[in-house]
Amino acid sequence: MSSLLKRYDFIIKIDLIWLSNYVASFLLILILNFVLPRMMPGDPLHAIYGEEALIAMTPEMEAEIIKRFALDQPWHAQLLTYIIALLRGDLGYSYYYRTGVSDVILCFLPWTLLLTGLAFMISSCIGVILGIESGYRRGSKFDGFMLPIMMFLGGMPDFFIGIILLLLFGVTLGLAPLGGAMSPYAGHSGIDLVMDIAHHLMLPLITLVLVQLAPTYLLTRNAMLTTLRARFIMTAKATGLSEGDIRYKHAGRNSLLPVVTAIGIRVPNMITGALFLEIVFSYPGVGTLLNTALSARDYPLIQGVLLIVTVTVLTTNFLVDMTYTRLDPRVRYAR
Repeated sequence: MSSLLKRYDFIIKIDLIWLSNYVASFLLILILNFVLPRMMPGDPLHAIYGEEALIAMTPEMEAEIIKRFALDQPWHAQLLTYIIALLRGDLGYSYYYRTGVSDVILCFLPWTLLLTGLAFMISSCIGVILGIESGYRRGSKFDGFMLPIMMFLGGMPDFFIGIILLLLFGVTLGLAPLGGAMSPYAGHSGIDLVMDIAHHLMLPLITLVLVQLAPTYLLTRNAMLTTLRARFIMTAKATGLSEGDIRYKHAGRNSLLPVVTAIGIRVPNMITGALFLEIVFSYPGVGTLLNTALSARDYPLIQGVLLIVTVTVLTTNFLVDMTYTRLDPRVRYAR
C-alpha cells in the first residue's frame, strides 16, 4: 500500500512540474506582450496605439485609456494593472472598432474555433485510419493509390489549394459561396441556419483538412511499417488473433505516439494556416480580424489576437501531452 502511495505521489509531482512548464511559458509570453510595445520610442500611449490612432481619438478617450491602463505610472504599476485587466477579460481598447478588444475577438473567435476544431478532428481521424490501412497493406493497390496523392497534397501550400478550390467550386461551378460565414439578411433559423453555416464552411474546411491530412497519413504509415516489424506483432499473429485486432489494437495503437507528437507540433501550423485561409475565403474569423488590425495598425487588437492564439496553442499542446500518458504510460516516467 505504501509503495502504491509513493508511486502516485511521484506521478503527481511529475505532473505538477510538467504543468509548471506551461505556466512559465504563458507568463513569459504575457510579459513580452506587455514589455515590447513599451520599449518603443516615445510615451507609452504613442508606442502602444500609434500616431494613426491618436489622430482619431478625442482628448476624453486618451484620458480614459491613460487612466484605465495606468500609462502615466511606473512599469510595475502598469504591469499590475495589465494583469488585473486581463483577469477581468479586458485586453485593451480597439480604436478601429471603437470598442473593447475582448468584445471584438469574441465576435470573430467562434468561427475560427469551428473551422480549426473540425479540421483538426477530421484530418487527424482520417489521416490515422488511412495511414494504418496503407501501412498494413504496403505494396497493395490501395497503398499505391494513396501514397502519391498524399505526397502531392503534402507539397502544396494551403492558400494555393484554397484558391484553386475557390476558383473551381465557387467561381466556375457556383456550388459554394465566395465568402462569409452565413448569408446576410437571409433570416435563417434552426436547421436552415445550420445548413447555411455548413455551406459557407465547406470550402475552407475541405482546404484545411486536405493540407493537414497528408502529414498525418505519411507519419502514421511510416510508424506502422516500423511497428509491424516488431516481435510482439509476430507473437500476436502466432497466437491466432484476427487481422483487425493486430492492425488496430496492437500495431495501430503502438504507432500512435509519434503521430500524436507530430499532430501536437503541427497545431501552430494549422492555426496560422487557418488565419491565411480565412483571408482567402473572406471568412470572418481571427485571421480576417488580424488582417484588418494590421491594415489599420490597431496595436492593442494585434496584441490581443496574438495573445489568444498563443493561449490556444499552449492549451492544445497541453492536451496532446496529456494524451501521451494514456497511449503509453512509460512517457510519464520519462519526464
